[in-house]
Amino acid sequence: MPGRSANRKLLVSFALGHLANDWAPSTIWLIAPAIAVSLALSPAEVGLLIAMVSVGAALGYFPAGLIADRVANRGLLLLATFWWVAIGFLVASFAPGFWSIALLLAIAGLGDAAWHPIATGVLVQALPKRRAHALGIHAMGGTFAEVLAPLSVGFLLAVFDWRTALQISVLPAALMGLAFFRIARSVPRSPHQAISRADIRTLWTTWRSPQGLAVIAMISVYNMALMAVLAMTPLFLQQVHGFSPAETGIAFAAMVLAGALAQPVIGRLSDLSGRKSVFVCGNLAALLGCLGAASSASPTGIILALILTVGALYGIRSAVLAAAVEFSGEREATTLGFIFAVLDGVGALGALLAGILGSLDLHYAFLLAAGFAAGATAIAAPLGFGPRAAKPAPGPAG
Repeated sequence: MPGRSANRKLLVSFALGHLANDWAPSTIWLIAPAIAVSLALSPAEVGLLIAMVSVGAALGYFPAGLIADRVANRGLLLLATFWWVAIGFLVASFAPGFWSIALLLAIAGLGDAAWHPIATGVLVQALPKRRAHALGIHAMGGTFAEVLAPLSVGFLLAVFDWRTALQISVLPAALMGLAFFRIARSVPRSPHQAISRADIRTLWTTWRSPQGLAVIAMISVYNMALMAVLAMTPLFLQQVHGFSPAETGIAFAAMVLAGALAQPVIGRLSDLSGRKSVFVCGNLAALLGCLGAASSASPTGIILALILTVGALYGIRSAVLAAAVEFSGEREATTLGFIFAVLDGVGALGALLAGILGSLDLHYAFLLAAGFAAGATAIAAPLGFGPRAAKPAPGPAG
């Protein structure tokens, strides 16, 4: 069927676009420790750097979602994101000090942030009966970027300084920016009329309800666990266990690869069995993994614990996004822009707090992440959400 062929092409091109756009931002996990060595930063300052970059990106999500629900030609918007990323990170590589580096990296991340609500909004509209599955395939592109980019930059840092490594890392976005001049023409145009103030008021009413606030808290605490683990793992492996940058890149890649492979499978499972059970099981697995990473003395045991943690937290991400769209019930791009902003904006506190505790002892950062995973589970336990909880009315889902 032509429709199925078009959907397959859309999924493939968007997954590749996601990979290219996320490549340079995904180097931050290993670039940040390299910057720390260059500028003699503490773990708390590394956590602050990552938190600032994450908050900066969060500022781009909601406006991008609003724009995507106002502009029919979303292919052109997606095209622009690649060039924002490529030019932005290239400029950031020349920044002279901590604050200028953080600011320019945050600005560069706005382009990558804008991609997410626009692209995922297109996908959930094009595949309404397979939302989590489609989001999982799209997410594989970004997650593979978080596998391959740290792996590649770990080896680059063995030869070059962090500035040159970052400059080389903008190439995927630039190349996809060239390819997307053609792909942009085939991106489905928005089926909605331009979003109105009434639509925004409806979304506001939905999300400020007790159920909406609980969903926001659940999503925020879940991502704080993930951000805490990602932010402190490279420092933990290098400073506590003596890993080289290349070895750290390999270990980090293995962690994120587990999540990349799990996302479409777990997303499809949540389409069939519900979002809540998947979310709770993922956080409980992450809780066990964090405790294992904090308590194990064996490098192999630590790596396996981190693979379990990150694989579980990344694996449930598409189910989290699908649940948010179903709870909101409409204006997919705007809703996803809001959720991405919550994930990265509030979730950045996880990196910051983990860095503060990590300055005392890096083991504490993983105990903190375990606490966040337990908190997300506790918040989710009494909630009703998922495909059967979605309602077309603007009120909260039951």
